[in-house]
Amino acid sequence: MNRTFHAGLALAGAALAFVAAPVAAGAQEVHLYTTREPGLIQPLLDAFTKDTGIKVNSIFIKDGLAERVKAEGANSPADVLMTVDIGNLLDTVDREVTQPIQSEALAAAIPAHLRDPQGNWFALSLRGRLVYTSKERVKDSAITYEALADPKWKGKICIRSGQHPYNTALIAAHLVHHGADKTEAWLRGIKANLARKATGGDREVARDILGGICDLGVGNSYYVGLMRSGKGGPDQVKWGEAINVLLPTFQGGGTHVNISGAAVAKHAPNKANAVKLLEYLVSNDAQALYAKANFEYPVRPGAPVDPIIAALGTLKTDTVDLRAVAKARKAASELVDKVGFDN
Repeated sequence: MNRTFHAGLALAGAALAFVAAPVAAGAQEVHLYTTREPGLIQPLLDAFTKDTGIKVNSIFIKDGLAERVKAEGANSPADVLMTVDIGNLLDTVDREVTQPIQSEALAAAIPAHLRDPQGNWFALSLRGRLVYTSKERVKDSAITYEALADPKWKGKICIRSGQHPYNTALIAAHLVHHGADKTEAWLRGIKANLARKATGGDREVARDILGGICDLGVGNSYYVGLMRSGKGGPDQVKWGEAINVLLPTFQGGGTHVNISGAAVAKHAPNKANAVKLLEYLVSNDAQALYAKANFEYPVRPGAPVDPIIAALGTLKTDTVDLRAVAKARKAASELVDKVGFDN
């Protein structure tokens, strides 16, 4: 039964169903709850099954993963919880639906700042928050996040809503680095530099750079792969080819990244297989599949990077504590409102 189920039932109904008919542990299976789109991870799951003989029963849960597992309690069939964004991953820990595990393979493959010290969660892939620039109008070959507030960019920056999770995470990282006062001033500086209202998506930033509306903007790394590969259609190929991409850093730090990650469920009926799945997902083969399928950076140092993304340059990840970034998001959101960033 290696197929993806869509979670369409109400939370309470689903929980009662599992209480009434708990899924028995199977020696050669593992149950994955994931918020990742099935098509993005199925090649990895198929490869895992081929290599190990362990079937992956994956359940796609768009929203409320932690709440669902909490409601299912000890009868939950979930073995592995997989999600995108450090905040969502920490939510599973805060709701006490994970368990700590120790694995030499995971510790060796994942840098310390990209996994929980207690073993409650592990990053599996990375996406960098980068700067897109006009090939014609911007000659800079490097930039810091702090420099986005430089008045020389007045009327030249495009960015999506400050309240979008991609940006609240970046703002939260700035808060961790520099504190509230400097972050507020930084946000006001960027707002003063906007060429248009903070809206749209990251790919629209590239589109508007091509259209001459702005000269530079902020966007995630994997969108460059989606545009330049042609997966987004011929128009997006033009957007992707119109920009240079810089890997900005914080002063004294590195490039801000967010993660996809996973944890072993608190009541995992197939714990050993759950650990095997996590260990496989950070193997060289699986990390290469991640890079190819999603245009994401591997979490494992030295693992192959998709050629489109590799051409952007070497990623030096910021080593600031991702837990601190996640906790600073509420304050970041409040600052966005305070400065009227999206107005």
